[in-house]
Formats: sequence, C-alpha cells, structure tokens
Amino acid sequence: MLGETTRNRQAERREATRQEILEVAWELAREHGLPQLTLRAVASRVGMRAPSLYTHFASKNAIYDAMFGQAWQEYERVSQRAIAQLPASPRAKMRALSRDFFDFAVVDLTRYQLMNQRTIPGFVPSPESYAASVRVLHRGLDLLANIGVTDRGDIEIWFALLAGLVDQQLANDPGGDSRRRLLDRAVDMWADGVGLVQDIGSTE
Repeated sequence: MLGETTRNRQAERREATRQEILEVAWELAREHGLPQLTLRAVASRVGMRAPSLYTHFASKNAIYDAMFGQAWQEYERVSQRAIAQLPASPRAKMRALSRDFFDFAVVDLTRYQLMNQRTIPGFVPSPESYAASVRVLHRGLDLLANIGVTDRGDIEIWFALLAGLVDQQLANDPGGDSRRRLLDRAVDMWADGVGLVQDIGSTE
C-alpha cells in the first residue's frame, strides 16, 4: 500500500544482536570488572564465535564506547526529567539536582566507573558517544548560570563535592545511604561559599 514504511528486517535483527551484545557486556563487566571484559567471554555468552562479534563491534574498545554512550544517554533522560521538575529556590534546585545525580551514580558502580573514572587504560570515548555527556554538562552549566554561579572554580568544587560523596558511598557503604544523608548539608555549605541566598519559606 502507498504510504507504508518498508521495514528493514535485516537491520532490525542486526540492531537486536548489537543490543544483546551490549547487555551481555554490561553483565560481564558487573561480574568481573570493566578492565577484565573480553570479546571471547562476550561472544561465548551471546552464543556466537568470537570472530562473528567483529561484524558488530570492531574491537573491545568499540564495545566500551557503545556502553559509554548508552550510559550517558540514560543519565541524560534522567536529568532532563529532573530539571523539568526542579523547585524554584536556587538552593533547593542544587539540592534536588545533586540528589538525582547521586542516586543515579550509586545504583550501579560499573556504570559510574565507565562514565566518570578512567578505569580502562587507553580507552577514549568517540565524539559520538561523548555527545550525550556534553549535552548534560551544558544543561548543567546553563542551570548554574541562571542562579548566578558562573565562576569555573565554584562549578568544579560542586562537581568534586558530588564525586567525592559518590565515591565514598560506593567504597564504604554500597547499598546504604550514609553519604546521601550528607548531601543537603554539603550542598548548603557550597551554596554559602558561592553566595546563594538562603531559602526563606521555600518547599522542595
């Protein structure tokens, strides 16, 4: 019939296989650690020969690259929803945004390591996979600028504060909330330092 879209079933099968490979790569990375991921192990669990894997990913770094892009796209969706629901007060905004990032980070150590730590020697994400993280960064910088925070040092301190609490949570209390309970206090200390006005009668 005129107007019908012709399905490319071969492309659909190829994409389904690619997604299955990525799911298995995440499983193995969570079981054994990111640096220990091997193409042979991925191929074996998927049920294909290792050389066949190269028709979907040219190298192990190509798998890491796709995983990196996938992880940042997931957080981009989370952050977009979070930004759309932020409270009006600048301090309340920063507390809410910090909690959303913290919660996303600590739920999956392996994903966090790939996104934010250099755990894989020689791996550098491609511009295509890095694009989502750049978009997230720019949205965050725009939000900070809108509440009057533009100094690069102030921004870097906020990033470091969040990363430090995430690292402490993952290292010392995985699955707990000891560092999450410090988030609001830490963000308020940062807000005092950068001169954000105190909340007066605001609700989060």
